[in-house]
Amino acid sequence: MSDNWLNKVNWTHDGLVPVIAQEAGTGQVLMFAWMNRDALKQTVETGEAVYWSRSRKKLWHKGEESGHVQKVKDIRLDCDEDVLLVTVEQIGGIACHTGRHSCFFQKLDHMAWVDTEPVLKDPAEIYKK
Repeated sequence: MSDNWLNKVNWTHDGLVPVIAQEAGTGQVLMFAWMNRDALKQTVETGEAVYWSRSRKKLWHKGEESGHVQKVKDIRLDCDEDVLLVTVEQIGGIACHTGRHSCFFQKLDHMAWVDTEPVLKDPAEIYKK
C-alpha cells in the first residue's frame, strides 16, 4: 500500500499535525493531541488512536497504560489540510489523564475556571506505574 495519502497532510515544520478527538456517539470533543506521519499511519493500520507525545518525544498509543483506548471510526482532514478530526469510540468512557470523560472539563465562568466534569476514576488507580 502506498503512503502517498500522507503527503496530502500539511505537516508543521517539525513534522506534526494537530488532532482533535471527538466522541462518535455524542459529538463531544474529548481531547487535543498531535500526530506525526508514523502515528497517523499506525492509527490507520491498527484502527486505534496513536499520537505523538511532545513531552515524552515518542509515539503514544492512547490507552497503552490506562486501557482507555480510542477505537477510530473516522478520520477527516480540514480544508487547509493542516488539522485532523478523529472520530472515536472512547473505551472505558475516560479520555483524560485526570480520570475525567473529556480533557475539556474546565469552563470560564465570571473570569474564573470552574471544573464542570467529575473525576470518574482516580488517576492513581488508572496509572499504577
